[in-house]
Amino acid sequence: MTGPTVSVIIAAYNAMPYLTRCVSSAAEQSIGRDALEIIVVNDGSTDGTAAELKRLADEYPGLLRLFDQPNSGGPSVPRNVGLDHARGRFVFFLDADDHLGPEALERMVAMAEENDTDIVVGKMVGVGGRKAPTSMFRHNQPKTDVFSSRVYWTLNPMKLFRRDLLERHELRFPTDLSIGEDQLFVGAAYLHAAGVSVLADYDCLFWVLREDESNITVQSGGSEPRLRYLPRVVDMILENVPPGPGRDHLAHRHLTVPVQKFLHNQLVREDPATQQKTLRRLAEIIEPLWHDGMNERLSALARLRLHLVRHRRLDELLEFITFEETLADSSVATPVLVEDGRALARYPFLRDPALAVPDICYDVTAQLGTRHQVTRAELDGTTLHLAGHAYIHRVETDDVTTELVLRERDRGTEYRLPVDHTATPGLGAEEDEGHYTYEHAGFEASVDITTAADGEPLDDGLWDISLAIGAQGLSREVRIGSKRATTVSGKPTTHVVDVTGDLRAITLYTTKPHGNLTLDLGENKHTVPAHLSLTGARWAKDAPTELEFTGRCTLSAFPDSTLTIALDHGQGGTGPTFPVSHLSADGTFSIRIPVTSLPAGVWQGELRLGRWALPLPARPRQAAPAKWRRHGLPWYAKPTTTGNDHFALHVARTDVVRALIRRFKR
Repeated sequence: MTGPTVSVIIAAYNAMPYLTRCVSSAAEQSIGRDALEIIVVNDGSTDGTAAELKRLADEYPGLLRLFDQPNSGGPSVPRNVGLDHARGRFVFFLDADDHLGPEALERMVAMAEENDTDIVVGKMVGVGGRKAPTSMFRHNQPKTDVFSSRVYWTLNPMKLFRRDLLERHELRFPTDLSIGEDQLFVGAAYLHAAGVSVLADYDCLFWVLREDESNITVQSGGSEPRLRYLPRVVDMILENVPPGPGRDHLAHRHLTVPVQKFLHNQLVREDPATQQKTLRRLAEIIEPLWHDGMNERLSALARLRLHLVRHRRLDELLEFITFEETLADSSVATPVLVEDGRALARYPFLRDPALAVPDICYDVTAQLGTRHQVTRAELDGTTLHLAGHAYIHRVETDDVTTELVLRERDRGTEYRLPVDHTATPGLGAEEDEGHYTYEHAGFEASVDITTAADGEPLDDGLWDISLAIGAQGLSREVRIGSKRATTVSGKPTTHVVDVTGDLRAITLYTTKPHGNLTLDLGENKHTVPAHLSLTGARWAKDAPTELEFTGRCTLSAFPDSTLTIALDHGQGGTGPTFPVSHLSADGTFSIRIPVTSLPAGVWQGELRLGRWALPLPARPRQAAPAKWRRHGLPWYAKPTTTGNDHFALHVARTDVVRALIRRFKR
């Protein structure tokens, strides 16, 4: 008999009232009960957990498998018991506090099978104030690994595992640890997995904070439990991952947030003698993972924190912890010292000769943010006009050297163009409590596409627009347009312009989803014909011998007299053209053709704008002909058949004899 697709394993200890929703969310999964088994291990609960499990077993007969055991003191033993009894091709560990989205298992199994992956990390959502990891859930990742993604930043076991992976590598939760056991289990599974999928577009797991905050994973437990599992995590990495970028990627995770939390939540609560001992042990634990080559991966705060830990500077570390807590509560960013093209954050002990902390521990040059707003962005003929302000956060606008950067997206061709710097009095007053001012952050630029390429016209392509914001020897490049004044539209505007006698299309538009400004030269994404349409043709009511075409042109601009109808009777030579006679503000237009001026023949035509053309719409063949006299003789013009559905007009002199014969035959 074929086993279930998924075994949901729930370790339950004093889990009421959360247990009911937890089990129900698993039992009601869209994958169907035939594909499920729910294994619940009651780990010696003393509340109503056992009774509720019996009730739920009656409610979902044949679905729940219940196991009772004395309290083990942690989640490892009950999870292992559940895993030992699991029969599914996949297992999902679900904490009794939490619950699943209705389609979670179905979607996760489908992703694993479609991509042949061993682990699926489903999006987690915090409930009741509990914080869930987010960095790995920016988009779906069908198949990835721990070295090329952020999945290693979530080491809780609430994931879908292919059971064969766990059995082949004999993976179980260590039972001698009260915390950190999940990191060793999940970390090892990640490292052995053939592939990992990330399901980010569906809320799979709701991570609940109990009202009394008694979740095992949020309890402190002091320093000792952490100092027991951290060395084993380090050993796991050292034994399974060779030195290099891959190891550094995993080390980054353990050297940042966990170390910071350990210092803030455990170290500060201990007595001085214990603090010295704890700090020494922590320094020894992280030493194998840390080397100077990791500096670029780490923030300046993390570098300084690790430096103080490595050198066992307890007093300075305690002062630094106080500084971090104050900084977290502040709305003012730390000031910087700008020197020799670098920005150093004025964190504690900067340039303190007694400590000689390296400047790299304060270097925030690569971390400095930028601020900008575009107040003007419009095309006028061949010239792009831009204006606004831009600055590097925390760097005053002295010695400003900002430039405009045009870079072709596919080829990488780049041109840097000057801007006019303008005053911006009072800029910065609304952030950082006004501690920093940016008095000369304004810019104005006029870019003529006929000369922007070092005096030559820009080639066709998608030209992304950036600013190289410069001040005090620092420079940061940023794409502009995502921040715009309300008067600056983000809608595409396509212009047809005359460039040295040749009509070219230019579109100024904002990218999706980021909203940055780009110039489209040469219709890469925005075509001219998409802006032209013909809506009809008829004999003019006020002039029955004038054929009137109506249409719409949504181009923002085009040269005068270039939108015309051109006629051709197939006899060689250049036929007559007729320009737009009326263009409304909404782009609707009309063009009239006085057929009395046309020589005899079958005339066809098209709407033209330079090299762009649209065929004219056909006139109904049953329409009455236009009639007039030329030099006293009768003439007519009427629609005719040409073998296609396009416009054709037959112009000829009336054969009087045939006309009389037809009249008499009636």
